[in-house]
Amino acid sequence: MDISILLALQDFRNTAGSFLTDFFVKMTFLGELNSAIVMMALIYWSVSKELGTYLMMGWSGNRLVNGALKVTVCAYRPWIRDARILPHGNAITTATGYSFPSGHTMNAATVFGGGALRKDLSRALRVTLGVLTVLVAFSRIFLGVHTPQDVLVGVVAGVLVMWGTLRLMQWVESHPEKDWIVAAIGLALGIAIALYAAFKPYPEDYNAEGKLIVDGAKMANDTFKGVGYCAAFLIGWVLERRYVGFTTDVPVARKLSRAVIGLLGYYVVSLILAALIKAGIPGAVGTTLNSFLQIFYIVFLFPLCVKRFEQKNAAA
Repeated sequence: MDISILLALQDFRNTAGSFLTDFFVKMTFLGELNSAIVMMALIYWSVSKELGTYLMMGWSGNRLVNGALKVTVCAYRPWIRDARILPHGNAITTATGYSFPSGHTMNAATVFGGGALRKDLSRALRVTLGVLTVLVAFSRIFLGVHTPQDVLVGVVAGVLVMWGTLRLMQWVESHPEKDWIVAAIGLALGIAIALYAAFKPYPEDYNAEGKLIVDGAKMANDTFKGVGYCAAFLIGWVLERRYVGFTTDVPVARKLSRAVIGLLGYYVVSLILAALIKAGIPGAVGTTLNSFLQIFYIVFLFPLCVKRFEQKNAAA
């Protein structure tokens, strides 16, 4: 049934013209990994530290859940299951790892769905965020890179994790000295998932030429990335709370400068330093360290630099 739905949407996509397809390409962009990271970083640095922390904490949990489910179910992508499925354009290039559940959908369920759960936001904004979550999820089906099951589970799992994150943050607010317990449990889960992904057996199906259809070890890269992201957030979060304590309650001009400088630094880290790490440390270790560095910069290193710079200027 899932393949039938994708084929029907594919026929519609091929006959309806480019308007809807272009629209859903833009929607799927909002669910891409880098898009989610940049949006959360800007909120954390320049809009609301509390909201940004909530989003990144939930996203870190979602990356662990997504990675664990992917290497457990080991579902092949739709075009591997049925050669009649032809994903639109270059959408296939952003479809990494196993298919179930959809990573783009869980990213959207974090940034947009997580926002929709916040009762302190306006009703209009919450409705808009909920609609964006649905549109990003549907875009993955419309473009032919995920099945309905992939995105449905992605939405449900993603929103449930964000709901749990809300409750967890409330507990931390009541017990601020116990933040290390949350970090320790999260790190232990991350290590367990990384070991599971590294040593579990993966399906070995071969095509008519005797070539492996899907390399499970490569598919597990998404899981190692998730572990790196989660570890970086948890360690950076505790360090920032205890030794930095920066705030977003600053003038608009300072918020804008933070956003610009912070993003420039992020792209240096993610495009240059990450490439050096990947070249120097191949495999799962390099992938995990690469991901760790990107989020650790956002959560701790840049806020530390901002706080030191602002303190120096205030004293001058």
